[in-house]
Amino acid sequence: MTVTYKTLDDPLAVYGDYDGTYVRDINDSGKIVGEYLDSSNIYHGFFYKNGVFTPLADPLAGMGQYQGTDAYGINDLGHIVGDYYDSTDLEHGFVYNLHTAKYQTLDAPLAANGTSAYGINDKGQIVGDYYDSSLVYHGFLYTNGKYITLNDPLAGNGHAEGTHAIGINDIGQIVGNYKDGSGVHHGFLYTNGKFIILNDPLAGNGSGDGTFAEGINDLGQIVGEYFDSKDVEHGFLYNLHTGKFKTLDDPLGTHGTGITGINDSGQIVGFYYDGSDAAHGFYAHLG
Repeated sequence: MTVTYKTLDDPLAVYGDYDGTYVRDINDSGKIVGEYLDSSNIYHGFFYKNGVFTPLADPLAGMGQYQGTDAYGINDLGHIVGDYYDSTDLEHGFVYNLHTAKYQTLDAPLAANGTSAYGINDKGQIVGDYYDSSLVYHGFLYTNGKYITLNDPLAGNGHAEGTHAIGINDIGQIVGNYKDGSGVHHGFLYTNGKFIILNDPLAGNGSGDGTFAEGINDLGQIVGEYFDSKDVEHGFLYNLHTGKFKTLDDPLGTHGTGITGINDSGQIVGFYYDGSDAAHGFYAHLG
């Protein structure tokens, strides 16, 4: 498999110590979303098309340090999902329509400490997570105004443990990750009402290590990242039909690579960390 990587850096981003540009998703027409941190330490979402970065800022987002807007998912109809932090540092999900330029806030009804929206398909189904009053994460599926909670049965129930639903394809298959009671992360596929574990065989098994599934297309290709036993991050591609994992590392990612989105044409997006731990977005095509 030949993969050619192209760096995508928002010109308004600052770079250093895990700051920079994070590319999150790509739709079937090649439109891309992500976020960057500016020189005032405020997050901004962006929409990328034909070489142009357009900022995305929810009008309800706070403008203090490490507040702002993050864009995580985009479908083929021009609907974008993400989250924003308000002036009190509370996190809210949103859906944005490129055609009407309107934002709609999405707060899961059981959320006590924040909601994030990560993925959206062409049917308008949205996946994400919320943080409850016990500081446990729960995944959700939002369809036609209704929220369904998604809890992987193997997820831990302690502080900052739980389930994260990250990507959804047009068939309704969902991928994400959970953190178990030992602090190890595991990817999952949720299909036909069942959770299936996705563990890259090269992932470490220590606390903080493991596998994170981020995106899925309609062909059954899943992307994400894993942390190896040395705590180095690597991107992966997993094929549901063959059951095989393949590591994909950006050659410029000397300190790690993460893959966050894939479309039906085999175009992938993600980010890498350079030798100074600055984050850079990338785009690539699976040849």
